[in-house]
Amino acid sequence: MRDTRESRLLLVLLIAVAFALITVDIRGGANSPVDGARQAAAAVFGPVENGVAAAVDPVGNAIGAVRDSGKRHDRISTLQAENEALKQRLGSDARNRSRLNQLDAMLKTAGEGQYGIKAAQVVAIGAAQGFSWTVTIDAGSNDGIKRDMTVLNGDGLVGRVTTVGPSTSTVLLANDPDFTVGTRMESSDELGFATGHGDRPLSVQLLNGKAKVNPGDRLVTFGSQADKPFVPGVPVGEVVKVDPSGGDLTRTIYVRPYVGFTKLDIVGVVVQAPRTDPRDQVLPAKPKPTPVPTVTVTATPSGNPTPNGLANNEIADPNANANGNPDPNAKPNPPAGQANPPAGQANPPAGQANPPAGQANPPNGNANPPNGNANPNPNNGDPNGQGNADADGEQ
Repeated sequence: MRDTRESRLLLVLLIAVAFALITVDIRGGANSPVDGARQAAAAVFGPVENGVAAAVDPVGNAIGAVRDSGKRHDRISTLQAENEALKQRLGSDARNRSRLNQLDAMLKTAGEGQYGIKAAQVVAIGAAQGFSWTVTIDAGSNDGIKRDMTVLNGDGLVGRVTTVGPSTSTVLLANDPDFTVGTRMESSDELGFATGHGDRPLSVQLLNGKAKVNPGDRLVTFGSQADKPFVPGVPVGEVVKVDPSGGDLTRTIYVRPYVGFTKLDIVGVVVQAPRTDPRDQVLPAKPKPTPVPTVTVTATPSGNPTPNGLANNEIADPNANANGNPDPNAKPNPPAGQANPPAGQANPPAGQANPPAGQANPPNGNANPPNGNANPNPNNGDPNGQGNADADGEQ
């Protein structure tokens, strides 16, 4: 459209009409005369606006995402850095707690053995010194460390100092093959020499080839001349294997050390030996055996015992025949309270009672009174001193 006078006049007219409608709409408020036209336009153009927005919004969001991707990347990087810092802080707290526990255990060991120690931290492992089992600690001559000093931690013997620098020292570990220390058995006081074997148990040559040793027995350091390189009483380990005695002058046993040589951190160098040998005081307390519960079962009799284990109604009748029926020819036992006839005399015939209590049976060969005749009254004596059978014979 060209810029002419008519077009300018039309533009001014449209602007004036628009201002007029706005003024009328504002003054009319809720009863505005253009409200109906507005509602009609919303009904017509509303669906069109929604469709256009649904089609255009994804494109607009993608453009916004591309525009804001730099800020989001920076935000993600910031959150990741904060997460890493938090992890390091948590890890540092765990390490600090572990070191604190190690230091507490070492101070307890030093207190029980009366050792004067200088605490140090392991800062390097044997690579700089070759293939030996050695570690480097952050304490040297400036800290009072000297060669051939005993090194320990909260578990027991770690090794001995071999090289000393101004601020660091080298420690030869007790599991090194070149390491040897004098040992003493707990309680039995059997002496020997322990030698390292890397990651395997220490081997100990006992001076007494007939010494009685059992798995679980414990050893401590015997001590050296002038307490160098070893002070007495430091826990070494416990026996795990005993070679059979073959009549040799010495005997070999194998000892699992208390110290874990692959996880050393906080150690202590003994700068002052104890005044007296602590003997076995530094050894950890032995675990108490777990009691085993026992159950005792008591049998209670359920009744009076009967002969041969038979019940009362199962006791056999001595007068019964083979079929279990009573024998009709059997003679009954005497009544309760009366004794059986003397040996060699038969019981009275069936149907006749034994003589009353206090009277003897007739002499051998004389029968009892016939059936129906009672024995003499026990109160009346026989004047002739003869039995009933003699009187009957005289009559």
